[in-house]
Amino acid sequence: MSRPTGTNLVLGGGGLHHVALKTGRWDESLAFYTGQLGFVPRVSWQMQNGNRAVMLDTGEGNYLEIFEDPTYSPQPDGALLHLAVRTNDVDAATARMRAAGMKITMEPKAVDIANRTPPLGVVPVRISFFEGPNGEIWELFQNELT
Repeated sequence: MSRPTGTNLVLGGGGLHHVALKTGRWDESLAFYTGQLGFVPRVSWQMQNGNRAVMLDTGEGNYLEIFEDPTYSPQPDGALLHLAVRTNDVDAATARMRAAGMKITMEPKAVDIANRTPPLGVVPVRISFFEGPNGEIWELFQNELT
């Protein structure tokens, strides 16, 4: 399924793709977001460290991404890891952020998410990260499947 181009003329796409949280209570979190809020697992994988991760479709192709961290307990700053915005060209959008003086925390790279949630199979994405003006972490996210 291909996503529409979007209306953000600067990034070529736009709109939040996902918000990422971390949790020390995986089963409880998954049960809450799927059972109580009706979010649907679309992409799930296991990290190299053995921890799990999932993208839950919140509706309209917007996602909540959850990362398992058994050592995590809520902090005063909360559980928000990063905000992700859709783009049709991660490289160009990253260059634009760099030119604006933003600190690039991860250069653009291709990642194949080894999805464990049918029916998608491997989900190829291109991503980069940068630090916003208030220290918030943004991900530039490009893909065709989610």
